[in-house]
Amino acid sequence: MITAVKEKAIVGANGAVEIFAPDLPVGTEVEVIVLVEEEEMDTTEYLLSTEANREHLMKALRDAEDPTKRIYIDIESL
Repeated sequence: MITAVKEKAIVGANGAVEIFAPDLPVGTEVEVIVLVEEEEMDTTEYLLSTEANREHLMKALRDAEDPTKRIYIDIESL
């Protein structure tokens, strides 16, 4: 039978991770899997994260202000 212990921990000095599991007997062999939640980059940060993205965003903003670049669609005719 497999028993699961789920704990949140903070990585300490020198990369040490301490898990508190008082229900496990001393000397029990365990397998530890560490899952790290990566912070999601917000949309604005992503759009500005590279030079190519910044250029693409700035071009899109310029195009949005240029009436000759707009395409009008009559929804009734679709």
